[in-house]
Amino acid sequence: MTQSFTLAIVGSSFGLDGFVKIRSLSGETSHLSSLKSVILRQHGKEKQYNIEEIMPSNDISWIYMKFHGINSPEQAKTLTGAEIIADRAFAAPLNEGEYYIEDLKGLKLVDSDIPSNEEFLGHIIDVIEGGNGFVAEIRLNSGETRFIPFRKEFLGEINIQEGRVKLLEKWILE
Repeated sequence: MTQSFTLAIVGSSFGLDGFVKIRSLSGETSHLSSLKSVILRQHGKEKQYNIEEIMPSNDISWIYMKFHGINSPEQAKTLTGAEIIADRAFAAPLNEGEYYIEDLKGLKLVDSDIPSNEEFLGHIIDVIEGGNGFVAEIRLNSGETRFIPFRKEFLGEINIQEGRVKLLEKWILE
């Protein structure tokens, strides 16, 4: 299982003291309030920052954050667009039937009609947000890529520990 996640994205600077606007990728911000340090990934480089202060905003999907050493709007602007990466313990809590996308990546896609878990059709390489919900990007064993709506009508039992997900409707790969 992945031990660190991209939890949020750094937005624009805020105020005169080097605060930045932080947009949570989960849409919730309460899990971010206990962060003490994070890794910022930007332009292919990663750097650790200690957090000096976190302030709530009027919008529940945003907070304001001040990093040690970032003391002006000009310095804060250089962080715009950076990904905030932190340990799994700081990720938004999951409800029943929810999964972290990072944990779904790499799962083997198995045919629900074949009892053996040894044979598989391909694996999930990503889960992306589409127009009507999420879509699983599947790399078939042939090397071809297919997209399947991430819905219970198409994908059945998901077993993170065993590294597999059952495909209920094989025709969707055609």
